[in-house]
Amino acid sequence: MKIRPLTPDNYPKVSALLRQAFPGSTYEVQLVENLHQNGKPMHEWVCIHVNAVVAYIAFTRAYNGKALCGLHLAPLAVKPEFQKQGIGSELLRFALRQEVVKTNTIYVLGAPRLYRKFGFAPCVMPICPFDTNNAHFLSLRNPTVSQFTVGYEPEFALGAGKPKAPGKKR
Repeated sequence: MKIRPLTPDNYPKVSALLRQAFPGSTYEVQLVENLHQNGKPMHEWVCIHVNAVVAYIAFTRAYNGKALCGLHLAPLAVKPEFQKQGIGSELLRFALRQEVVKTNTIYVLGAPRLYRKFGFAPCVMPICPFDTNNAHFLSLRNPTVSQFTVGYEPEFALGAGKPKAPGKKR
């Protein structure tokens, strides 16, 4: 397996992977496609096995008002037949070592049990607009002590709906 930066020729493979990894949801596919179409700055990597994209991770900008305050990790996806083999963990560890990621505060709306293994901690501040009481909102290297609602790229609110906390139905 090889981890590589995402290139435009792999965009369709990532869309296919997201459809498989998130069955019954079009949100993740629409989100990534909208971010690409609108030219939003992203940091993205794929894990390739036998010329197939089997895992994907992306980071987008996080905002405090109009000022950048870190990155959002979203989405992280692994093809169903490759899940529970450590590939997603390997891809996340790789991404967290990259210069552009390791020098930023990272926010994630996800399963606390999973992300705590990588050093993420429950996030008291800032407030996530998509998660009541920040129950599933975590951060890494978060120096924030002031109260604000963290901003996302507008594409997170477009398309098929808004992000949901893990375990909640759309």
